[in-house]
Amino acid sequence: MQETILILDFGSQYTQLIARRLRELNVYCEIHPWNKIPFIGNDIKGVILSGSPFSVRDENSPKPDLSAIKGKLPLLGICYGAQFLSHYFGGEVAPSKTREYGRAILNFVDTSSPLLRHVKSNSQVWMSHGDTIKKIPADYRLICSTGDVEFAGYEINGEKTFGIQFHPEVYHSEFGTKILENFVVDICKCSQNWTPQSLIETSITELRKKIGSDKVIMALSGGVDSSVAATLLHKAIGQNLYCVFVDNGLLRKNEFSSVLDSYRNMGLNVKGVDAKDIFYSALKDEKDPEKKRKIIGAKFIEIFDQESAKVKDAKWLGQGTIYPDVIESVSATGGPSATIKSHHNVGGLPDFMKLQVVEPLRLLFKDEVRKVGRELEIPEAIIGRHPFPGPGLGIRILGDITEEKVRILQEVDHIFINGLKESGLYNSVWQAGAILLPVQSVGVMGDERTYENAVALRAVSSTDGMTAYWCHLPYEFLAKISNEIINNVKGINRVTYDISSKPPATIEWE
Repeated sequence: MQETILILDFGSQYTQLIARRLRELNVYCEIHPWNKIPFIGNDIKGVILSGSPFSVRDENSPKPDLSAIKGKLPLLGICYGAQFLSHYFGGEVAPSKTREYGRAILNFVDTSSPLLRHVKSNSQVWMSHGDTIKKIPADYRLICSTGDVEFAGYEINGEKTFGIQFHPEVYHSEFGTKILENFVVDICKCSQNWTPQSLIETSITELRKKIGSDKVIMALSGGVDSSVAATLLHKAIGQNLYCVFVDNGLLRKNEFSSVLDSYRNMGLNVKGVDAKDIFYSALKDEKDPEKKRKIIGAKFIEIFDQESAKVKDAKWLGQGTIYPDVIESVSATGGPSATIKSHHNVGGLPDFMKLQVVEPLRLLFKDEVRKVGRELEIPEAIIGRHPFPGPGLGIRILGDITEEKVRILQEVDHIFINGLKESGLYNSVWQAGAILLPVQSVGVMGDERTYENAVALRAVSSTDGMTAYWCHLPYEFLAKISNEIINNVKGINRVTYDISSKPPATIEWE
């Protein structure tokens, strides 16, 4: 059994961050909605209660049944979780006089508490709550305070139960990782055995047991997730994995051939399908971005269905689903659960939707996927690749799509991305690309007046795409790339650089 820390989600924006921090400590954890607590078996070593946008004083606030947990397993309440453990067991929670949000300093720390061992007084923590604990129950003991928050942390006498009103999972909490390590390693006694190598070995064993000698079909995109998932499946079942890589005509320059060669060099059983003309024809004269997305998605399904029908007796569909996709498909307030479902013999559905789904990466975060990929020795060109939108250049060409516009944008993008790599800037950028604008502007080339297209370059830093900041690329680099684009790409006479962050802008323009 895999040692597990259970995280009960009350809807906090930071819940995934708790899990990421624990995984960085090589401790396996799972996030579950507060009202869908799984069976508490011997594999559960401890439980963490997340923060929440709710107030414990709200009539409809989350009220989990902790009868199988509290006093029986190590338990840590964070923010709302700490307030819940106080409010419902004899303490008092009331509105703060001022909203306690942002930086705070611990002016009292009881390091005799196992939760705060090696945490220094006068260290910074991060608060984010509108309520505060005014009184703790009689059997609770104060373990830390700030200037404004007396009961910043407590523990229960005779139990391995703790509560803190600040967020140890965020970067700004100076000893946050140490507090989480104290809880999961020292208090919960986790052995920190969740490593890429152990994950690979376990995954391959489980895949072989689940799939046996059945055939699996899988669509590849050239991205990190599908590539790592396919490699795990290939190591488990070999040539019984049938991969399909579709060229929709909206990939980067030479990407179809180079990625296909990489896949074949990796030993994958992969078929490349040149469907450029099908996509160009379907997209002809369409300018609406949502309709373009739907056309691209529908055509991909149609082509993948045709290819899947050629694999006789396939029973499984491989997918590169990762853990954030799984978490986001389950509501912390009890809404609809998984959005990805297996379909069995449903009339009228595409063939591939009648298959059972296998998702080798469904418990991994993106950074863990990359670690596994490097352990599997997948080429760095794939593992370190920037995120690329599913519709490809189709949503980076504003307005209608033509083969000539794709050619122009591919050339611009090629110069920009290669320039980032050659200048040593590529790995410091989370995502980069070029956008072909539906704008023509006046220019001068030689002694002639031109009236040609403008492009925007975009480069952002991020960790998960939820927020992003524009990258401060050196002016010298931007000047060099601008000159190279204008001098080498026929049809472009103006280059701009997008300095918008997300929010309020989005990373892509469509």
